[in-house]
Amino acid sequence: QVQLVESGGGLVQAGGSLRLSCEASGSTFSIRVMGWYRQAPGKQRELVATIAGPGSTNYADSAKGRFTISRDNAKNTVYLQMNSLKPEDTAVYYCNARSRSFADYWGKGTLITVSS
Repeated sequence: QVQLVESGGGLVQAGGSLRLSCEASGSTFSIRVMGWYRQAPGKQRELVATIAGPGSTNYADSAKGRFTISRDNAKNTVYLQMNSLKPEDTAVYYCNARSRSFADYWGKGTLITVSS
């Protein structure tokens, strides 16, 4: 089992920046990919970004050029640096870890509100 704890959410004005962190614990040796997803009110959960290793990242079109995902394997932590935030980025952001056996683990989520 893997446990994920997110931090760094909050209220920010449009154009501002936030950095999310997600620390994994438990069977971290089994993690292959980590990532961030988000769910806005009334919408389905969607991919924001994933990272398997250095240079192996994937971004949603909405995140490209504004968000950067990174991973510190020594700390079992994944980060999401978000710049130039827009009101449409308002959502609950969830950390995800996928194991080598394709099991998915989720954090409880952290709310980001971007005011216009």
